[in-house]
Amino acid sequence: MDNLDWAYVLIGLGLVLMAAELFLPTGGILFGVAMVVVFAGVAMVFSFGDPSMGFVALVGVCIALPVMGSMMLYIWPKTPLGRRLVRQVEEADGGGTVASMPVLQELDDLRGRYGRTLSPLRPAGIVDFDGRRIDAMSEGMLVAADQWVRCIDVKAGRVIVRAAERPNLERLESSEFDV
Repeated sequence: MDNLDWAYVLIGLGLVLMAAELFLPTGGILFGVAMVVVFAGVAMVFSFGDPSMGFVALVGVCIALPVMGSMMLYIWPKTPLGRRLVRQVEEADGGGTVASMPVLQELDDLRGRYGRTLSPLRPAGIVDFDGRRIDAMSEGMLVAADQWVRCIDVKAGRVIVRAAERPNLERLESSEFDV
């Protein structure tokens, strides 16, 4: 085997080492070694072959690395190590998304409701909504403890509240309540 053949063997070995990095948790050591081996192979093609062969090898490596990398990242979550490290988003019952889980629906039901702060909101704290302690955030303003707030939005599982005046509860207890 001549030196040019060894250069192509080094390039192939480097690509195999990159693939092995996905299956063996080496913390990037194999990837670093693979990059050195690939570029040593390309340098050998330049030095032992003519410049046109070197450019062809360089362009081939520049095309093969991203293609191979994307294929490996597609396959990696399906490997045993990848399944342990990559969090899979599971669907809820009935084919719904995670956003329709019961806990998030309960928080969604708080929209428009009034509650009292149990701790100061700076901007996060605890709010009591009908006896339920809920972690909430103000819109960025400081809200003192024992103040009335109203839930204005629920974003990504976070209850957003705004300071409010005391709600008029007398109408709820009288016959004047409009349905």
